[in-house]
Amino acid sequence: METGLTEERIKFLERDFQRGFIQFCGIQVLKIESGIFKSTINIGDNHKTQDNFIHAGLIATMSDHTAGYCAYTLVPENKRILTIEFKINFLKPAYGSSLICESEIISRGKQIIVAQSTVFDIRDTQQKLVSKSTVTLMAIEAKKLEK
Repeated sequence: METGLTEERIKFLERDFQRGFIQFCGIQVLKIESGIFKSTINIGDNHKTQDNFIHAGLIATMSDHTAGYCAYTLVPENKRILTIEFKINFLKPAYGSSLICESEIISRGKQIIVAQSTVFDIRDTQQKLVSKSTVTLMAIEAKKLEK
């Protein structure tokens, strides 16, 4: 497995991260390093529940997706990452103006990678911890996923 990240790989991960559903949600890359990935989102009314909290589904999506791309920083370009298990603890409701997700690899095998994601709610100048998750991922050859 690769351990270094080229500038070309970082640019690819930035572009690839923000496609499809993630682009629709508005989640963006904040930082990419080997074994570390951070993302952010500015919160709009479309991200909130009927009680004006940030929707738990958005927090879970952000946690899972950021962890997946954290794993991508450690595998060769011919590998794809799939989530095989996901556990999240919501610690308090989020209601701030943005979220930040910080993911890091906590276990790295040849095929199975485990990441931890921590999401913070940005409230004015304060940062409040709102969730912690553990995401188990599988690195698989891209050609095995072809239809």
